[in-house]
Amino acid sequence: MPDIRFVQLSPAALAALVDGDLETASAEAGQPLSQYLVDEAWLWRVRLDDIAKNPEAAQWIARAAVVDGVVVGHGGFHGPPDADGVVEVAYSVDPEHRRRGYAKAMLRALLERAAAEPGVTAVRASIRPDNVGSKATIAGFGFKKVGEQWDPEDGLEDVYLRPVEVHEQG
Repeated sequence: MPDIRFVQLSPAALAALVDGDLETASAEAGQPLSQYLVDEAWLWRVRLDDIAKNPEAAQWIARAAVVDGVVVGHGGFHGPPDADGVVEVAYSVDPEHRRRGYAKAMLRALLERAAAEPGVTAVRASIRPDNVGSKATIAGFGFKKVGEQWDPEDGLEDVYLRPVEVHEQG
């Protein structure tokens, strides 16, 4: 499985991506970013708003996914853990880099991050019923369907939950 490294995107990097300024965003991130991240400007607007409302959210969201120095997508969580300790996973692979195992590698890295965080009890994934690729990505990672929800952007979504690994003491 590919080795994914996540590079946090600061509010300045996110703002530059929203403005379509790839050069400034890359300088802010300390990593050459990609046009795919610029194309995701709608998401960075949402994340900037999230960070403005809760600065702690910056530690959980908006990361470039990098393999061998190349941005292959982005991943993180929708925000910090909720009151029950649940975080919702989010990731996307640049179409130019799909079908190479990057989504599963991102998911594995995000699950490891969640398990390492005290207070996180479970990871949630929300997937449209017709999104065969995303359902295949979470297969084998212990997610169980727990319900459905309506998302204003995506419509009907199946909701999956997976408990985090037991935190080792010591």
